[in-house]
Amino acid sequence: MALLFFTQLLGESGREWLSYDRGLIEAGQWWRLITGSFVHLGWWHLFLNEMGLAVLVLLCPQPLSFAVWIRRLLILSLGMSLGLYFFVPSLNSYVGMSGVIHGLFLLGLVPQILKKDLIALGCLLYLIGKLAWELFSGAPVSDESALGGHVVLESHLFGTLTAFAYGIMFRVYKRTEIISLK
Repeated sequence: MALLFFTQLLGESGREWLSYDRGLIEAGQWWRLITGSFVHLGWWHLFLNEMGLAVLVLLCPQPLSFAVWIRRLLILSLGMSLGLYFFVPSLNSYVGMSGVIHGLFLLGLVPQILKKDLIALGCLLYLIGKLAWELFSGAPVSDESALGGHVVLESHLFGTLTAFAYGIMFRVYKRTEIISLK
């Protein structure tokens, strides 16, 4: 959360230097595939993503090592951005953590469900329903006007799909990754 706050303090120039930008990625600025998730359209956009992270921690209380958090953030950011790059070629720019947060919710809720947590099951069903609704009906106009830009709903889908693959690869759905990076 502190990293997101810091990148917002960099202002417009920081956002321009770190955002997902298709043309600049094609020109060799590959870091943008990861860093675009860590910058926001403005303070309200940042606040909404920070609240999403706070709710995540409350709903998914399993302790994770710092290394696991970093690994999750990097892989989810990269996978979500690669999904946008290859499957949404009309998208030229993107900023925000919402796609990654959707993925973090999947990774946090499934282990809770395996422990028979019905609240987590309800939240996962809501997440799946939300994704389906967004892809069918689009983003509410009020969301886009509040954020000051277009909501890239595909980022939510690709963040979730990346998390699904991550969960299988790192066996999140069979055990917790509390301490090691095995």
